[in-house]
Amino acid sequence: MKTPTRLGRHGAGRTAHRGAAAVEFALVSLVFFTLLIGAMEMARLLYYWNSAAEVTRLGARIAVVCDLNDSEIKARMRGLLPILTDATIALAYAPAGCDVNTCQSATVSIAATAPIQTFIPFVPLSVLMPAFATTLPRESMQSTFAGTNNPVCQ
Repeated sequence: MKTPTRLGRHGAGRTAHRGAAAVEFALVSLVFFTLLIGAMEMARLLYYWNSAAEVTRLGARIAVVCDLNDSEIKARMRGLLPILTDATIALAYAPAGCDVNTCQSATVSIAATAPIQTFIPFVPLSVLMPAFATTLPRESMQSTFAGTNNPVCQ
């Protein structure tokens, strides 16, 4: 009489669990890719916020160094961060109503802009970029020095 043997590694017991690995992979990959895309979207939002802070700083720098008008400064800022509009950018010189010789400082600010839509799967978010402002003290406020062009203003 033959004694019953145990099924080995490659026996019939394996066929009952054939789809389990695929289901586990699907569940784990869903969570993994959602977290991965979420991290990439947070990096994209931080890029926008950093760009807005740097564009504000650049606008203030141009305002205190060059004698460019408001529309040219705003155009340069929009060139670096296209989500900005003229309505969201404000330039103010102190004291109010000053000219090239009497201004003491310049403030450039960006109001909260339109919401930035994220692409995170199953979690649609719309994040409003915060307002930024930079104030710098007056510098030359001239585009040329003795006939030489100021490189910041070009």
